[in-house]
Amino acid sequence: MSVRVRETSGAHENEYDLLTAALIGMTIGAGITYMLRRGPSGDRPVAPVVRGVGRGATLLGRHAARLGSAGARWTAKRGEEAWDRIPRDEIRGQVSEYAGRARDAIDDVVESELKDLRRAIRRQRKRLGI
Repeated sequence: MSVRVRETSGAHENEYDLLTAALIGMTIGAGITYMLRRGPSGDRPVAPVVRGVGRGATLLGRHAARLGSAGARWTAKRGEEAWDRIPRDEIRGQVSEYAGRARDAIDDVVESELKDLRRAIRRQRKRLGI
């Protein structure tokens, strides 16, 4: 690695972070577009999920009305217990690891593409006699 590359590695890292964010944004956008588009039947792919959630909310509302405040206390207690059992630090570590792997993979692809482009430019120059 040359001295010049070491001095500018922070700038390259920022560029790759921006590239990673752009790729993640495009992926999320494509996924949302896919979910909200209309299929051949005229229905949206996410419509059955929305209907199911609506039915579940209706049933939950009826059940909660029968249970009253005792049900609310039971639900709150169980919710707190469930929240405490979520391994947030472990999840944060795994997401950070995945993002690091994605960044490394993007770095490798970009480096490979740059090498290929440089070779193609050299071939074109040689062919043109420049």
